[in-house]
Amino acid sequence: MNEVNLSMRLKRVYDYIPEGTKLADIGSDHAYLPCYAVLNKRSVSAIVGEITEGPFNSARSTIRQSGLEGIVEARMGDGLEVLTPNEVDVITIAGMGGSLIASILENGKDKLVGVETLVLQPNIGAYQIRNWLDKEGYSLVDEDIVEEDGKIYEILVGSKSNPVNAYSDNKDMELFIGPFLIKNQNEAFRKKWEHEKNNFERILSQLESAKQTDESVQKIKEIAQKIEWIKEVLS
Repeated sequence: MNEVNLSMRLKRVYDYIPEGTKLADIGSDHAYLPCYAVLNKRSVSAIVGEITEGPFNSARSTIRQSGLEGIVEARMGDGLEVLTPNEVDVITIAGMGGSLIASILENGKDKLVGVETLVLQPNIGAYQIRNWLDKEGYSLVDEDIVEEDGKIYEILVGSKSNPVNAYSDNKDMELFIGPFLIKNQNEAFRKKWEHEKNNFERILSQLESAKQTDESVQKIKEIAQKIEWIKEVLS
């Protein structure tokens, strides 16, 4: 993988970047995605955000080798602190846990002024991002799920200017599993949730066989509910 040949996962993230936008890629590592976006004229410019020196230097090297100095800029900082309000239209964050991505967005809310689109690819915990988007007024406008090298990744697209209500009456279930993914189930989706169901059933069995406390009883109810949701979706 490099700036001219993305992995399947990052290519799918790229596909959701609107054309002609100013991009910020947070936690970009080698800056492959933003360089690819500019080289293919999907983005007119890009900012790369890195928190540690090694990935920051790798990003600068890719930018230099791609001939994109002055168009793609690497900045070192924590999360969205590398940005100023109204500087970019779209932000991508890929390859982190959902909790961390939601935390980055929450801690940098003041930098989201002017950001119309968020393309987010969590490795786990996508529901935490859906909850954040819903709470902060970003409509969930699309989702995708792909399998690459034995791992399954979800991609969530949030829009500020496209007020779509993606959820039905069963919103809690859809926040957990994904409303668009439920409607457009592919092999990766079914594989992920079959695995999750088996895992939850194993945990439930362990909890039910252990000494019951108020906390464990509540946990049993929560897990049982998730299992029912998954069964309903997969049926």
